[in-house]
Amino acid sequence: MKCPFCGYTESKVIDSRPAEEGSTIRRRRECLECKKRFTTYEIIERMPLVVIKRDGSRQGFDKVKLINGMVRACEKRPVPLKKLEQIADEIELELQGNLDREINTIEIGEMVMERLKNVDEVAYVRFASVYRSFKDINTFMEELTKLLSDKTEKT
Repeated sequence: MKCPFCGYTESKVIDSRPAEEGSTIRRRRECLECKKRFTTYEIIERMPLVVIKRDGSRQGFDKVKLINGMVRACEKRPVPLKKLEQIADEIELELQGNLDREINTIEIGEMVMERLKNVDEVAYVRFASVYRSFKDINTFMEELTKLLSDKTEKT
């Protein structure tokens, strides 16, 4: 690590501790040449995730947009925001674990619906109705029937 004071490239770590809820490590260093101290931060380098939208355009993955979509589906439902943030974290972690850096919105939507189905069925149906672009009442009823049959199979 290059000293910000004298430019010497050798330093020793004096103190090291987690920062920002464990996602960063803060290190206090001392330059071996001028003996001045400075702080560095070590973070995990993440490759950017690119989302391929339905129209073929691409944009960076945005966890806030994912949470906002779930918040709309859960409006006036007893689902805590903390749970939605947890779902978004799980999805982001799963996507980061994939070798493919490009992900289709269809796959992300399926991941959200899979999790919402276990959290709140009404929120699941709301999200599915927007995500799957229900065209009429029959499409809506098909999804409800599928949900009811899944529920019956589990009991």
